[in-house]
Amino acid sequence: MRIADPAVDPRPRLAPAGKKKPRVLEKMLSLHDFEAAARGVLPRPIFGYVSGAAEDNRSRDENRAVFEEYGFVPRVLRNVSARRQTIEIFGQQLSSPFGIAPMGINALSAYRGDIVLACAAQAAGITSIMSGSSLIRLEEVAQAAPATWFQAYLPGDAERRGALIERVAQAGYRTLVVTVDLPVWANRENNVRSGFSTPLRPSLRLIWDGLTRPRWLFGTFARTLLKHGMPHFENSYATRGAPIVSSKVTRDFTARDHLSWADLRVIRRQWQGNLVVKGILSVDDALAAREHGADGVILSNHGGRQLDGAISPMRVLKTAVENLGPDYPVMIDSGFRRGSDVLKAISLGARMVFLGRPFGYALAVAGAHGVAHAIGLLREEIDRNMAMLGANACSELGPDTLVRIR
Repeated sequence: MRIADPAVDPRPRLAPAGKKKPRVLEKMLSLHDFEAAARGVLPRPIFGYVSGAAEDNRSRDENRAVFEEYGFVPRVLRNVSARRQTIEIFGQQLSSPFGIAPMGINALSAYRGDIVLACAAQAAGITSIMSGSSLIRLEEVAQAAPATWFQAYLPGDAERRGALIERVAQAGYRTLVVTVDLPVWANRENNVRSGFSTPLRPSLRLIWDGLTRPRWLFGTFARTLLKHGMPHFENSYATRGAPIVSSKVTRDFTARDHLSWADLRVIRRQWQGNLVVKGILSVDDALAAREHGADGVILSNHGGRQLDGAISPMRVLKTAVENLGPDYPVMIDSGFRRGSDVLKAISLGARMVFLGRPFGYALAVAGAHGVAHAIGLLREEIDRNMAMLGANACSELGPDTLVRIR
């Protein structure tokens, strides 16, 4: 039996209670604006980790370029005064057709970053996926925002894998997202060039960047050390993982090259909630995921961070939906920045779109207020574009909403 996520208020409160909205947000007019602002807030190695991709960045660039190949066909005089961008997935109603993708080490971008993101998403009535490569215990995030999904890089060892799945279930998560596009560690040489390494090694560059960015140094790093000690990878296994400066970190994220579809079938038997497979770019693999028990898939090239040269998931979206059927949840991430991007994916059949880096930048720039502002910007773009497309609901968009122009 599948367990549905609890309902989320369809009329969300975007602005966090308490502190006044930072003035810097007056300059944030689109999600693009957060990237430049985050560059000035984060130390270069941390910003490099968030922004970087694999090798020559071809897949990362392809993820943005693909949207220029589609043009909209607006419809007019449709009476769009009853617009609602709500969607439903796994029995849960969400206020918008987008969510926050899993991102590692958010707690180095902002104090208790994973909790901030999850709470902002739940307050806004959208979905957030917590990353398995996070530095905050998954139980703390589940307690703060129970509707959060959990994304796992499952261990290759069956005993450890089963123990981690049991831990996630005991914490109360209803949706498990298994990422499958990381059999080996990618060649992320751009991270190295920016000064980031795994494990994280203190360097003169990192020290200097910290000293010249006192807000990050004292508000995020020093505050974390004083209150919680050295950050650890908390969710790689059922027990606590290695600290971020330990040489054991690399070991914790390897040994997955022998995982197979047979393992996914075992995972399906162990996990009683909603099971989503993330990292698929092949229609045949999407069909195999459904055959082996997945309740939904997320088409993704890992934001260009794994195989450089891998296609944008937008290129297989329509065919995947046609093969899996309209009732099977096909979701997507990688490269989305605008409301128009989201609506292009919805028009091709995506149930929901996930965005990672933009919300990570917003988190670094202004914490909970930044994330809420970013959600609001994207939601407003979607609302305006739906009106101009002549649609009152996401379900009214389809392939005929788009034309290939390149």
